[in-house]
Amino acid sequence: MMTQTTTRATLDDLYDVEGKAELIGGRIIHYMATGLRLNRIALNICISLNGYRKLNRNGEVVSDGIGFAVAELPSGRESFSPDAAYYMGVLPANPMRFIEGAPTFAVEVRSENDYGPFAERAMAEKREDYFLAGTLVVWDVDPEAETVSVYRHDAPYRPVNYRKGEDAEAEPAVAGWKMAVDEVFAA
Repeated sequence: MMTQTTTRATLDDLYDVEGKAELIGGRIIHYMATGLRLNRIALNICISLNGYRKLNRNGEVVSDGIGFAVAELPSGRESFSPDAAYYMGVLPANPMRFIEGAPTFAVEVRSENDYGPFAERAMAEKREDYFLAGTLVVWDVDPEAETVSVYRHDAPYRPVNYRKGEDAEAEPAVAGWKMAVDEVFAA
């Protein structure tokens, strides 16, 4: 009987991957490219966050595709690649490398495959990983319902939900910043 061994992937292996991927349990997990609507939503959030960053002269705004390297979590996760994020920490000496540490604020925009019981469970597990790694706030942005659910590290199972006509926030991760939900979903 022949035994097949699998080599555990590392962050160095992740650097060689084309497209969006994360390192979980020693495996590189690839993600589909997003559609126009999801990309526009993430871009709207990044633009708003960047205005805040310029005004306050602190933090770093990053968009889809950036890697955050973290110490291996109980789930096996060693990296994140949120759709948008705000980071308050030390930037890498080599700006071509991943940011070491978790984003302070992470945004996950749902794709058409992010609905249903399996997807809900996967998203909850990822939020748990974010919080274990040190993220303070995670937004779950739902393009179908046009809602923003705000999860905080100190209340990970009690989101605050925002709808059109309301302003969503990311306290305490991005102190004083708010964004109109209408603007999140603006075309």
